[in-house]
Amino acid sequence: MPGKLAPGPQPTRHPYAPSPAATAPVPKQLWTVDAALTPGSPVSDITELTASATAAVQAGGGTVLDTSHVIFPNGAVTLVLILAESHLAIHTWPEEDLIAVDLFSCGSIAADRVAGELIKSLRLAGRQVRRMDRGSAGG
Repeated sequence: MPGKLAPGPQPTRHPYAPSPAATAPVPKQLWTVDAALTPGSPVSDITELTASATAAVQAGGGTVLDTSHVIFPNGAVTLVLILAESHLAIHTWPEEDLIAVDLFSCGSIAADRVAGELIKSLRLAGRQVRRMDRGSAGG
């Protein structure tokens, strides 16, 4: 499956000029949320789940570029949002009342706000939120 180019102007630079990444490292973080689904969690409705995830990303200052999902025979869902700042993945296990959210960010997005908005809008219980720095120690 071919990839897509991110929207926006593609800057031109001299081939020997240092890349922006080489001069200003961007912090990279993985945020995870492990939680229990509650009877009111709207995760079985893919339209509502996608809308909640999109709204959470936007509340954190992020930009959704594309979405994709799979609904499994048991009602489990995997939803992936491709972000200008990286990606958000949501996985559910309805038979265990379990949800796992992974937000990988590189760039300016308030990942803690995204996690908080998802917890609230999806009505999650027993949640554990973790943050891990990724990449080299310098960025």
